Amino acid sequence: GILIDPEALGEISRRMEGEIASLSEQIHALAGSAFNINSPKQLAKVLYEDLGLRAPPRRGKTKSLSTASDVLENLSGEHDMPAKVLEYRRLAKLKGTYVDALPALIDPATGRLHTTFNQCGAATGRLSSSNPNLQNIPVRTELGREIRAAFRARPGWSLLAADYSQIE
Repeated sequence: GILIDPEALGEISRRMEGEIASLSEQIHALAGSAFNINSPKQLAKVLYEDLGLRAPPRRGKTKSLSTASDVLENLSGEHDMPAKVLEYRRLAKLKGTYVDALPALIDPATGRLHTTFNQCGAATGRLSSSNPNLQNIPVRTELGREIRAAFRARPGWSLLAADYSQIE
């Protein structure tokens, strides 16, 4: 298993909670009213009806107006709110998927997080990780590095990360 510092993740979680609340307030201020940011239908109404941003072609089975990331990125040049929504979603995803979820998965008997490494799961021949997948924790962002810093080695040991794709 992998040793994780739940206190470090708890501190990150509290900080993220404040950032998410702040983003939520900013989004509501830009919208002119409170709405459920996580509701694509309500978000679409605010973006396309209330703010009058150009609506993309309707897609999907329901032919509803899209609030997908690519659409919000395209709209970011027209108004500040789409970029704030993207940041809100990024933080909420990291918080829910890793920062809050990982401590709950620590085995009380070992005090460690146990993942499953799969030898045959990836087409490239690399190991993959599941239950939980520890390979998707971001490394290029400051927040991702903070989350990764919560993974600890036992005293006198080191953690080693090797990227198979870098061998050429």
